[in-house]
Amino acid sequence: MKYRVLSVNPGSTSTKIAVFDDAEPIFIETLRHSADEIAEFNGIIEQYGFRKELVLNALAKNNVELSSIEAVVGRGGLVKAIPSGTYLINEKMLRDLKDPTLWERIHASNLGAFIAKSIADDIGVPSFIVDPVTVDEFEDIARISGCPEIKRQSLLHALNLRYCGMSIAGKMGKKFTDVNLIGVHMGGGISVAAIKKGKMIDVNNAVLGMGPFSPQRAGALPIGDLLELAFSGKYSHKELVTMFTKTGGLIAYLGTDNGDGVIEMIENGDEKAKLVFDAMLYQISKEIGACATVLKGEVDGIFFTGGLAYNDYVVDVLNERTSFIATTYIIPGEKEMEALTQGAMRILKGIEEAKVYK
Repeated sequence: MKYRVLSVNPGSTSTKIAVFDDAEPIFIETLRHSADEIAEFNGIIEQYGFRKELVLNALAKNNVELSSIEAVVGRGGLVKAIPSGTYLINEKMLRDLKDPTLWERIHASNLGAFIAKSIADDIGVPSFIVDPVTVDEFEDIARISGCPEIKRQSLLHALNLRYCGMSIAGKMGKKFTDVNLIGVHMGGGISVAAIKKGKMIDVNNAVLGMGPFSPQRAGALPIGDLLELAFSGKYSHKELVTMFTKTGGLIAYLGTDNGDGVIEMIENGDEKAKLVFDAMLYQISKEIGACATVLKGEVDGIFFTGGLAYNDYVVDVLNERTSFIATTYIIPGEKEMEALTQGAMRILKGIEEAKVYK
């Protein structure tokens, strides 16, 4: 039996929506929002009515009847740390998504649950989120940082990594829960995850923490120099957070976060661009090696995904450094809409049970 699912993925200046019948897309569209439109609202959560209306208009434009939809799934935002899976949207989740003290900020992806539940409630169907960035399946040993006041946290591109991991396991003719993988998502931020029998048991903090630098993020930094910078009086706390999460990495060194643009610079003989770009790939490779030790060398495959996985130079360099560990697989781009949809489909088809957010 086929099921029809509406998926909603809000970003800071856009809302991606898709309608799928099983694995077949009926339509996928990105709704853009101007800075002036967004500026009319006092906060992110207040935008949900405006964005919901745009979603409904897009459905009508594409001749999709609301009554034909059997579930609505939204991008999971900054909820509390939870295991991976598909979760029913409930009032506790919505309260947490409005709570700025939970993660000290509210992200645009937090809107996904509000939009999904509102549309679903209107038509009497279930609403879900799938694998938010706060998925936490760390083993206890991975939480120890070296400083008792600081606990290592799991923040990663869980949605894309888990979906791609399932796809790779399928290509191997195995279940996701029967394989050990190292998943590497490479976009504006980079997640390198050790995946043991279907659980992401260790990962660098892909937002503001350890691991490789990325097109936009600074990654791990020498502690002594970081302290000197923090207490230099040159920067506020907010400025440093922006520096390390939005204008670090490739942007800081080369003025761009566009991987293809950097490759063009390298091809034109820019030695600095080559050194910096190769350093990023060097650090990604080191993180892959670290994950191999987490899995005690029992690695069935390594997969590369995200926007940078389209780049042959990136893939070739990473393969050269890491293919001795295990066979490598490439799933370029972000499969977020497919991942959201299939997360709901697994519930509708009885393959998994929906989890309850508590």
